Amino acid sequence: MGKNVVVIGAQWGDEGKGKVVDLLTDRAAAVVRFQGGHNAGHTLVIGAEKTVLHLIPSGILREGVRCLIGNGVVVSPAALLEEIAMLEGRGVPARERLSISPACPLILPYHIALDQARERARGAKAIGTTGRGIGPTYEDKVSRRGIRLGELLDPGHFAERLREVLEYHNFSLVHYFKAEAVDYQQVLDEALGQAEVIAPMVADIPGVLHDLRRAGGSILFEGAQGALLDIDHGTYPFVTSSNTTAGGTCTGSGIGPRDLDYVLGIVKAYTTRVGAGPFPTELFDAVGDHLGEKGHEFGATTGRKRRCGWLDLVALKRSFDINSITGVCITKLDVLDGLDTLRLCVSYDLDGETITAPPVGAEGFGRATPNYIDMPGWTENTYGVTRYGDLPENARRYLAKIEELSGVPIDIVSTGPDRAETMILRDPFAG
Repeated sequence: MGKNVVVIGAQWGDEGKGKVVDLLTDRAAAVVRFQGGHNAGHTLVIGAEKTVLHLIPSGILREGVRCLIGNGVVVSPAALLEEIAMLEGRGVPARERLSISPACPLILPYHIALDQARERARGAKAIGTTGRGIGPTYEDKVSRRGIRLGELLDPGHFAERLREVLEYHNFSLVHYFKAEAVDYQQVLDEALGQAEVIAPMVADIPGVLHDLRRAGGSILFEGAQGALLDIDHGTYPFVTSSNTTAGGTCTGSGIGPRDLDYVLGIVKAYTTRVGAGPFPTELFDAVGDHLGEKGHEFGATTGRKRRCGWLDLVALKRSFDINSITGVCITKLDVLDGLDTLRLCVSYDLDGETITAPPVGAEGFGRATPNYIDMPGWTENTYGVTRYGDLPENARRYLAKIEELSGVPIDIVSTGPDRAETMILRDPFAG
């Protein structure tokens, strides 16, 4: 019987999910994206070749693995076709391996225009979105005026719906944001042209998933962003517009909760964050510079420099709880090589009290002061180490302390970007 595994980021995203999903797909019949859009950035390194994916599941490089985009994902037809062209240019038969839910909300040019106009209007209070139209598309979905992928396959219906929705959004763009209107005919022509290419890839994703499950196939569910960016449980309003937590797997794909067997939380050995929002353990010193430079901390989607800090176990333990994390994968352990002292945040001081649970929303996080325990670092090189026993003693102690304080076992350790630079201590697909 197959086993269904969910892979999510347990921090603020950028934890290295793409590599881990790619590594585990040799055990899966299908890989499924269930939320987010092309604001995600998953970097895969195989040998000398680096591939950056934004929308297509990370299993696309594996022959014989189906790649599914579930209804919880917002799809930009332009971004999708651009990514397919990139893969096909490298000899990857992306269209043969990819299926997409007709229920996916469409990101269209007016969503991008709105996203960027709103960020400009916020000025210094900007949220730090990628400007790719993700938020406005989810907004349209919830307000029940959004256009879904299936509607694009009926040209007459789509033309009528587009005119109605575009009139609504152009009013805001022109009269409130003082921006240019989006041209109806241009959007219509582009979208109908894209529909011809996308149509053969549209499929009943819940049906595919349950057929695979009944046939005994294992399924890997790939999250985007990180749990602390969840629209409900993250540092609101500095969050993304979807449910990045494990619960989003079911609503965003059509699989049932009882059919999920294991949740793998991806955790960087330190903490990073892109864009605005509170970050209690952020470092502004030489150690922070070391983490950013050695970890090559730049966003795969935006190129923005990531903010860096110590591992925050207060936020992490809450993330583990709300996601029912079964096991942890620690990534970028090698970035800590050469640091004399490592720090782990174990509580916050907030309004004169010491707390061990995170406050709700951004305001409380912003006022929290971290309390740390210190651990000795190591001078030895861990880059590319693939045997746990070959890690420096202090590195093993650091990992053991994370297990002890979080109460969740570390099942995988990554010591480099290549899929081979990984040690699997316990296979998520095993019994």
